[in-house]
Amino acid sequence: MDFSVEAALAALPALLRATASYTAIAAAAMALALAGGILLTILRSLKIAPLNLVIGVVISFIRGTPVLIQIFLFYYGLPALGLQLDPLTAGICAIAFNSTIFISEIMRGGLADMDPGPVEAAIALGLKARAIWGKVVIPQLLLRILPPLVNEATIILKGTALLSVITVVELFRAAQQISATTFRPFETMLAAAAIILVLNVLVSQFGGMLERRLAVRRG
Repeated sequence: MDFSVEAALAALPALLRATASYTAIAAAAMALALAGGILLTILRSLKIAPLNLVIGVVISFIRGTPVLIQIFLFYYGLPALGLQLDPLTAGICAIAFNSTIFISEIMRGGLADMDPGPVEAAIALGLKARAIWGKVVIPQLLLRILPPLVNEATIILKGTALLSVITVVELFRAAQQISATTFRPFETMLAAAAIILVLNVLVSQFGGMLERRLAVRRG
């Protein structure tokens, strides 16, 4: 079967409509992952041995298993524990939980390289732990780890396509549905891949621009 540019172009309008839900899912997962990463980093900093042991086991599991398996566990496994989630919620939670672990690892590395001076000054001023984390540590940490955070955002964007396996209607699922009706899977999937590529390039460019602006403001 010859490649048809017309078939790829014909699929674009429907794929672009699906892109809105695709990006919304990815944005929700990234927001949850960032919040979860911050919370997990704070919990690990408390140095509670039993808690860190449990966290270490979870981190090893998440890092050692495919995201696809984790999506299945959230969608098919949680109902066995009495927690029934719809496909969209389960998918967002699975991707967010996976990314939470990696963001926490990124933050842990960033904390090790931070200048302790501002924290010591905040302690000397009598600030409480919540204020030190919220006003001193987290803002500096996010600036320091911005490049790997942008990279994690692109990983989430690509991973969102996996939610089609639990019937979430996003970009890749829409491409599958179009392929089933047009019998042109190659062209349709190529068009979907092009859209995802453009999204990732835009995210990377935005992250680079933000990093340069922050660098200028810091002098």
